[in-house]
Amino acid sequence: MSKPFLTAHWNDLLSFTFAVNPRPLQPYLPPDLELDLLDGQALISLVGFRFRQTRIFGCTWPGYRDFPELNLRFYVQEGDRRGVIFIREFVPLHMVSWIARWFYNEHYITAPLRHELERQGDRLIARCRLTLGGQEHLLEIHAQAASVMTTEDSLDHRFKELHWGYNIDRQGQTRRYEVSHPPWRIFPVLQHRLQLDWRTVYGPEWQWLQDVQPLHVMLVEGSEVSVYPRQ
Repeated sequence: MSKPFLTAHWNDLLSFTFAVNPRPLQPYLPPDLELDLLDGQALISLVGFRFRQTRIFGCTWPGYRDFPELNLRFYVQEGDRRGVIFIREFVPLHMVSWIARWFYNEHYITAPLRHELERQGDRLIARCRLTLGGQEHLLEIHAQAASVMTTEDSLDHRFKELHWGYNIDRQGQTRRYEVSHPPWRIFPVLQHRLQLDWRTVYGPEWQWLQDVQPLHVMLVEGSEVSVYPRQ
């Protein structure tokens, strides 16, 4: 295996997953991939988390080691491989957005974004706050502070143990990259809140998600990850 081009710690991942009609996702699907369906429904997730100790080809950039990200992704299959395609990714750093757009053709946008983790006794409160369009958009999860391992037949496992990402390069070719990490533990969710204006954040083509309730919510502990060059 080649050396990773990125290593980092991805921690405290807030994940809200929705089961939706597959049709709106078809325009974003490369022709050589299939949607990963659950009972005939496509799956799409909002995920907010922290980048920590970030290194590019083993090098750190002062001021760019630790930062939050919020992304919208959907789930795909390539034969036996299950992975994700990112629709849009928000970070608070202009340089990170520029590098991701220019070199990797990823759909990054720079906007004020905060990630918070608060402990209250035996409870954790995780929040991801995006400021866009003159308003604040919030993902919030209250969970037990003691993390647990999940079983392989659980929805938690299905949505967190994905080791392949896909995108389309500037020549129109589908590219695959590998994300390696140990099995992740989760913090059992007690309650959650999602306050997001889909039209403002993702455009009118995604406004139909405004009234869709999450199928699944989880708070993932995370770990060190290694991302390998695209194939």
